[in-house]
Amino acid sequence: MQNPLVSILIPFKNTDQYLAECLESIINQTYTNWELIIVDDHSTDTSYNLVQSFSTKEPRIKLFRNKGSGIIPALQLAYTQAQGVFITRMDSDDVMHQLKIDTLVNKLLTHGEQHVATGLVHYFSENGISDGYRKYENWLNQLTRTGSNYNEIYKECVIPSPCWMVFKKDFDRVGAFNSDRYPEDYDLTFRFYEHNLKIIPCDTELHYWRDYGSRASRTDTNYAQNSFIDIKLHYFLKLNKDSNRPLVLWGAGKRGKQIAQRLIQLEVPFQWVCNNPKKIGKHIYEQEMKAVNSITHLTKPQCIISVANPEEQDRITSYFKSAKKQSMTDYFFFC
Repeated sequence: MQNPLVSILIPFKNTDQYLAECLESIINQTYTNWELIIVDDHSTDTSYNLVQSFSTKEPRIKLFRNKGSGIIPALQLAYTQAQGVFITRMDSDDVMHQLKIDTLVNKLLTHGEQHVATGLVHYFSENGISDGYRKYENWLNQLTRTGSNYNEIYKECVIPSPCWMVFKKDFDRVGAFNSDRYPEDYDLTFRFYEHNLKIIPCDTELHYWRDYGSRASRTDTNYAQNSFIDIKLHYFLKLNKDSNRPLVLWGAGKRGKQIAQRLIQLEVPFQWVCNNPKKIGKHIYEQEMKAVNSITHLTKPQCIISVANPEEQDRITSYFKSAKKQSMTDYFFFC
């Protein structure tokens, strides 16, 4: 297979400030056999006209208007037009490294179907990047270098939404953009995991991820943390929870309480433990808070960890390792 067609899908809305730089980074790719299917999600600025001016000069750019509303319907429309052997997504406010498409294509051609090609990402912003985003970047890139992204999938989305590529056959097999679950990038990552698409390690920076105050991940309610908890629990109960083993929730902070509330709503029984002596023995949401050592009295429990402090996480990991317990089988970090 030589120079297979790549379909690049972009939904956009009111990003005229950044679109030209994004489109130019695609046009300047060293890999040239691509089509860009770009869908306007009801922009009220000059975005549509800007893209239209590019598309009149560049026949590989195909512009559409979203018939529905939101990122998922825009992606669904874009995918109906995709003719490529490979599928990838791009964000309209980001920038591609010149070798991005070339690198991802070559990785897939080398490893074959049932693989996901991705690359290192770098956040940038006119106002500087917060420590939180830089830590996320470093964490994500560390996983990508070894292809071990799924090992921490319940912490956060482990495949960046605008930096992956798969065979179209595999994309159809995992359900493409047919799911209506938000955050849609996290849902897609879980479906890659569910269908055992292996992640190809990469140590090359391929994508420049722009941060600014009004981007969708900061302002859209579909990307609120409650949505993240819902999607984590949905796939945990579907893919990793063993119905024959008791479930334990470890941690009674804000995140632990949110997870507990959702488990109660789902009528999933669980035992709740923590290390805080002020909470042990008390009832929260009619659930008794027990000491951590109560776990030892359970037969092969599975534990959801809601403790976010890195030092505490290290101690918890050491606790489980000393008991010869396995991550992603016996215990799962949810933050």
